[in-house]
Amino acid sequence: MHSINSMKFLISLIFLIFSTPSFGQENPNSLELNSFSDFPFLKKIGDIKNSNIDKKLNEALLDIKKEYWDTTAYNPYRKVKVNFPVELKFDDSTYSSPINMKKVVTSHFGWRRGRAHRGIDIDLVTGDSVVSMFNGVVRFAHYSRGHGRTVIIRHYNGLETVYAHLSKYAVKANDTVRQGQLLGYGGATGNARGSHLHLCINYKGISINPEYLFDFGKENAIRSKNIWVTENWAKPGLHSSKKQTKLKVLQTKEEAIASLEKRKVVYIVRRGDTLSRIASKNNIAMSSICKTNRIKKTSTLRIGQRLILEYTF
Repeated sequence: MHSINSMKFLISLIFLIFSTPSFGQENPNSLELNSFSDFPFLKKIGDIKNSNIDKKLNEALLDIKKEYWDTTAYNPYRKVKVNFPVELKFDDSTYSSPINMKKVVTSHFGWRRGRAHRGIDIDLVTGDSVVSMFNGVVRFAHYSRGHGRTVIIRHYNGLETVYAHLSKYAVKANDTVRQGQLLGYGGATGNARGSHLHLCINYKGISINPEYLFDFGKENAIRSKNIWVTENWAKPGLHSSKKQTKLKVLQTKEEAIASLEKRKVVYIVRRGDTLSRIASKNNIAMSSICKTNRIKKTSTLRIGQRLILEYTF
């Protein structure tokens, strides 16, 4: 008799275990998390364990939205003056790749077709996932002229990352996002020649050359946990959009100040030279050559003419 009752109890228990997930749920195929209120002892442990973390998180959220928090403007810092050099700090040595594939940069930060290109273009196919490089809060998820559908994430070190030309959004303004979280899907909205991700890295409204801060190879490396940014790395006119500028990461304020001393080289014009070719061959912006030599982009060059190439990197 005892064994029969034990068997009945066991069968009832098995039935209860397998049937529980479907009771009280509108969708039995979805997972519903239990509330700690059903388990007072667990709630108490959870509070002790997570209270400090939650407090710090809330403080960080309040601080990140404290100044110039505008969910409708692409750049709310228009009246803010940034004094260079600027020190940026990172908690980690890597970032999450904004796309889930090999990153091919098709256009760099710099001067392009007579205009400033303030970010880099990364090749993708319309519909590809675009994710956040770091933890942060969505400040802007809106259509922007030229950039099309755009998501801007403000991060805890003061940087904002901009993801432009999206086809669809996956987040909205004021959402807290984690590193690697889906933000939207790639596309060609706005002023885009084919589908690609236009990625900008901004500090208080000023765009910084993304390739100075990050290596866009397969390692997803941040170039330094402590990095100083001079004004030269925020001027597209000093860079060529056709290739990556020669890099020298500045890790101290002294290095940043010393880097501003310009280096001059004399170049003798040869047969077949054009300003564009000279600029590309010597890794210097054409606008810089023109400014240093007081000539125009349309000026005719003579064989044997001496040009001063003034390097700022």
